[in-house]
Order: sequence, then C-alpha cells, then structure tokens
Amino acid sequence: MQIEGQIVDIFNRNIYPGEITVENGKIIAVKSKEHNNKNYILPGFIDAHIHIESSMLVPSEFAKIAVIHGTVGTISDPHEIANVLGKSGVYYMIENGKKVPFKFHFGAPSCVPATSFETAGAVIDAEGIKELMASSDIYYLAEMMNYPGVLFDDEQVLKKIEYAKRSGKPIDGHAPGLRGEQLQKYICAGITTDHECFTFAEAQEKLSLGMKVLIREGSAAKNFDALISLLPEHYENMMFCSDDKHPDDLIVGHINSLCARAVAMGFDIFKILQMACINPVLHYNMNVGLLRENDAADFVVLEDLTDFKVLQTYVNAELVSENGKSFVKDVAFEKPNNFNVNFKKPEDFEVKSNAAKIRVIEALEGQLITNEIHEKPLIENGKIISDIENDVLKIAVVNRYHEAPPAIAFIKNFGLKKGAIAGSVAHDSHNIVVVGTSDEEICNAVNLIIKNTGGICAVNGDENKILGLPVAGIISDKDGWETGRLYQEIDTMAKSLGSALNAPFMTLSFMALLVIPDLKLSDKGLFSGNSFSFTNLGV
Repeated sequence: MQIEGQIVDIFNRNIYPGEITVENGKIIAVKSKEHNNKNYILPGFIDAHIHIESSMLVPSEFAKIAVIHGTVGTISDPHEIANVLGKSGVYYMIENGKKVPFKFHFGAPSCVPATSFETAGAVIDAEGIKELMASSDIYYLAEMMNYPGVLFDDEQVLKKIEYAKRSGKPIDGHAPGLRGEQLQKYICAGITTDHECFTFAEAQEKLSLGMKVLIREGSAAKNFDALISLLPEHYENMMFCSDDKHPDDLIVGHINSLCARAVAMGFDIFKILQMACINPVLHYNMNVGLLRENDAADFVVLEDLTDFKVLQTYVNAELVSENGKSFVKDVAFEKPNNFNVNFKKPEDFEVKSNAAKIRVIEALEGQLITNEIHEKPLIENGKIISDIENDVLKIAVVNRYHEAPPAIAFIKNFGLKKGAIAGSVAHDSHNIVVVGTSDEEICNAVNLIIKNTGGICAVNGDENKILGLPVAGIISDKDGWETGRLYQEIDTMAKSLGSALNAPFMTLSFMALLVIPDLKLSDKGLFSGNSFSFTNLGV
C-alpha cells in the first residue's frame, strides 16, 4: 500500500511531498515524491493521560470515537474501575481494549483506595502493584496521588514506587500545588510527570526540576490557557492530555482540537506536534509508530494544519476512520459491578444543627480544586436545609458498597433552583454523590441511581432522566454516540434546573475527590484537603 501526501517530519522539522509504503502493518519506506496531493500525513495523536472510564465508555467504544479525531493511542489509568473492582477491573479494561485496532497503554493504579478516608470497593496493595508491574500489558505506575505518603515515607507507598523502578517503567505524578522542598522530595522518589498544574508558576517550577508537565484540557479541569505559554521553551518536556473527558465532549474533538487552538495562538507547528504525537510515545515507550521506516503504520491524514480536520486514521496500517466515520467494530462485553445498598428515605438526609456558621464547599468552574467558605445556614425546625436563594445547597455522599448513613454537607455554585442531580461517578471511590434543593429530591435522585445500579441522573418532581452505568456503576453499556446523546439530555436538564456550570456532572463527580484540596465530602464525612483530615460542618 502506498499513500501520498505532504509528509510532516516532526523530528527534522520538515514538510515535503512524499509517499509512504506500508506492508504487513509496518512502514517500509518514507520517501520524497512530487505529486499534487495537498493533504498532510503525520504520526497519530496521543492522549498522554486519560481515565477511559470517565468517558463512561468501555475501551472498545472509546476507540470508536477517538479514531475519528486522529487519536491512535492513549496512556490510560484504569484507576476508576480499580477502585470499584480492584485488579480484575484493570484486567477487564486491558482485555476489552485488545479487541479493537487502537493502542491503549494501561498503567497500574497506585492508589486503590485513593485514601483511607473513604470507602472503596477494592484494595490494590504493594504486592498487587508488584504483580501488575510485571505484566507486559502494564506500561507505567499510574498517578501517585498519595503525595503525603511519599513525603512522609509511607511503607506501602514506597514499596509500590520501588516495584515500578525495578520494572524500568515510568512513574506518573499527581501533586496539585506541591512546591519547594516537598516537591523536590516527591520528584526524588522517582516521579516523572504531573498533569495537575493549575498555575504557570507551579508548572514552571516542576519543569525546572526535571518533571514532564502535561497540559490538561478535560470536561471539568481546563488548564490549557494557564499553561500553554510554556510551550515555546519547554515543548520537549510537555504533552497534551484530557484526564477526564465526558462522551459528548469526546464526540466533538480530542487532542486534535488542542493542536488547532495552539496553532491559532501562533505557536510553532513542530513544537505543538512534538507534544501531541512524539513525547508520550518516547516517555512511556509506547507501541506506537512515529512515521519512520520500520515503525508500526500508525498515522493520520489531515486536510490542513490549522483546523486539524482528520480525513483518515490508520492503526497498524488498518484504516480505522475516514471522513468522520469510524470503522472500529462492535465488541461484546460483560457488565461486572459492585453495588450493595438499599433504598433511602428523605429523613436519612436531614441535618440537625444550631450552628451560627457552617463550612461550605465552594465549587469552581473548570477546576478540581475547591475553596472552604463559611456561610450562615438556613435553619427550619432545627434542621439545616438547602438555601436556594443564596445558592448554598445540600450535598450528600452515599456509600454504595454497604449500608451506612449518608455523609452530608453544603455546597455553593451549583445554582440549582429546583430538583436534584446525582451520580455514581464520584472520584475516586465512586460512591453516590448528590446535590439538591430538598431532602425529597435528593432522596429520589439517590434511589434512581440505586435502582439502576449506577448512573447519572437529574430529577424534578415526577420528571427524571437517567443514563444507566451498569458496568462497575461508572460505565455505559451503550455505544459512544448513544451515551453522548443521553448524557447531553441529562446535562441540559441539569442546566434547566438552574445550574450555570459548564459541566455540572463532571464537577459533581470531583466533589468527593479528597486528594484535591480544599474542602471535599467522602462517604465518611467532610474532609479538608489542606490538613488531610476530617473536619466539622459547624465552624
């Protein structure tokens, strides 16, 4: 097979008319050739850090959509499903991903459970990491979120890192806001990347100390604008990633969209493409070709290098998409789950208090971090209720793995004027998280999730919409386009209830993420990410 086009040689910073010859899934020749084909041929795009589960799709369904945007591979952390199902969840993702022409590169989740301050469905200890790191299907130790464990020499944490070092595989970081001497100790432990930088100065410091920094642009956390100006000087040590991307956003675009944004800002095309195509492959030793002789034939054909419209995507020389149509075939898959909780009653969500001031989670648009603010509670009959007028709403986390009283707190910036929204996608342990305007609406939303053994939903009186997630309570059993359509319907309903957040369900899913400061809520109670300890509702 020969393919003509404008060859984009990223390594030598050159674009020239040429021809690629492919045999048996490999590129056997790349040579200059005069012709009139104006399309561009370049290595495929790589998402350098993503949780496939956050797309609410199994890997085979994720691949169907990703290839239409020119993505040929991912660095995938199966941390979410591992927190529900343990090692069996990791193997589930690997085996499903192998059934389609797409290059998933899974890591060993380093923090299952993420902390001891929440209830997860499984544990992967140091011996479990040792087993995973020995597998040829595991390419790296996934994000070490327990940076306090690194800083305070936790025995289990250090063992996990040591097993990764022995395997010769990279170790990913996750240390939002970590600076100075603590950052230096974290890096000295062997941790090589970070995708959690949310300020220019933080990313610059991490780069100066030898870390590779990933520019993240997901459905909730968006750091592109804050970090992209680092590209001209630091492109050799930077990559692009999504981290968490909901299905409706994935349908619109992927790493190709970030390339287009960077080009529109005037950055050098070769530096952009090195971040998007080359750096992840080299850092993680990925099984992905880079448009060189004897490489796997993994490449894309683009109409231009401005809008990055993808005409064709090839994986191992197989045409997997053309003109927006995916040729990745359907794959049958099982639906393992771990849901063991009974229906709730409205009174389960009551909060009795006479506090003059309460701690309130302040959710921030486009960020995983939150603030702790103090507000005067709205009290009725000796109970704190949602204060709709001042947008201080009740939030609850319900243990999905066994019976326990809901943990309850209050949150600002969700903006609901009526009804409630809920989901069993709640990083990292994936209990049920809900925000609502009354105990009745909160209870109805939670029970709808329980009835469906997982999902995201919006309720308002007799009206409700739900996207069921029967695979581990976090993944749909439908194809990507149907999942995206249903997600968008529920997202629209949430906004019709008053939420002004760009991605209310993605933001909701991070309100139980204890490893990101400051104030969060687990199934065990209100938690301060700054002090890394539980705190009281009353101030």
